[in-house]
Amino acid sequence: MKEILIIDDDVNIGNMLEEVLRGEGYGISRAYSGTEALLVLESQKPDLILLDLMLPGISGDEVLTKIKGIPVIVVSAKVDVDDKVKLLLGGAADYVTKPFDTKELLARIAVQFRWNESPAAAEILTFDDIRMNTQSHTVHVSERPVKLTKTEYAILKLLMSNPSQVITKSSMLDRISEDTMDCMESSLKVHMSNLRKKLRDAGKKDYIEAVWGIGFKMKED
Repeated sequence: MKEILIIDDDVNIGNMLEEVLRGEGYGISRAYSGTEALLVLESQKPDLILLDLMLPGISGDEVLTKIKGIPVIVVSAKVDVDDKVKLLLGGAADYVTKPFDTKELLARIAVQFRWNESPAAAEILTFDDIRMNTQSHTVHVSERPVKLTKTEYAILKLLMSNPSQVITKSSMLDRISEDTMDCMESSLKVHMSNLRKKLRDAGKKDYIEAVWGIGFKMKED
């Protein structure tokens, strides 16, 4: 089932969209402000986002700049051509003007899923008894599922893709930026600590080691 995140502070429009999209077989999650949307995206990766621009707190324009790897259809009352061009050049996959015809919106959503459909098989990364499915974004340790945040997953994926390499902190921040938006130098230590604890709790041993003064790498026996 394809998952769609609706980011809109208008409850009535959001409810209407949710009803229509669920009727088409899509899974739906909701966010009512830019701040809430970014929090949702820390732990979820929907297949598509419907984004209103006029949001309380962090604006939709700013939210758009922080979304990577997910098609975004802007749904807004702004009709200025320059606004549309700016948003499309800034990363939006499509633009629908309010009020909109639901049949047109459904068609635009279907087009995005068709364009983004990947026939490639899932890549499986393994290290010791850790198994990562990069298509389903799932991680198992000793056959036990381990629930990771988006940032923790991005860190682990980078390390497992380069198991013998020491990844410096600055390089890690730069290389995971496409997969996660909330990790900064000040918070990296916390994310890493939480990731190491989750893996250790599941497998009863350490899988990641800190290389003092440099960075981190997968721990080899």
